[in-house]
Amino acid sequence: MKNYRPTALALMLSVVSVPALAAELAVVYRSPSCGCCEEWISYLKSKGFDATVISTDDVAAVKENMRVPADMQSCHTALIGGYVVEGHVPVEAIAKLLAEKPHVTGIAAPGMPQGSPGMSGPKEHFTVYAFGPLGKTVFMRF
Repeated sequence: MKNYRPTALALMLSVVSVPALAAELAVVYRSPSCGCCEEWISYLKSKGFDATVISTDDVAAVKENMRVPADMQSCHTALIGGYVVEGHVPVEAIAKLLAEKPHVTGIAAPGMPQGSPGMSGPKEHFTVYAFGPLGKTVFMRF
């Protein structure tokens, strides 16, 4: 009988050497003059996202086209995995969104919470909301 262990070991090693997943693409729309947007983009990249930045002087039009409600808006808007991600949203919330795939337009961290990813200052508690045609709901609290 032939020994298959070396073949099995080689197969297992080849699987281990393949990268787990390609980086998730994030297209981020921001004002050219916004510094905290750049910080959030750096944060995304440090967490493995492949971020493409589109600077625009009309971020309001982007938010309107992507159906971000006025009370959910922040300084930048991203498209990740087919969802809108508005503001200084932590990657934990983005990962949950991409894993659960809820029937929503996107998620948002309204305003610019201190200490959130990309924002300086002492960390304050804040809420990330899911939003869509049926309104908004609490998605995660930080």
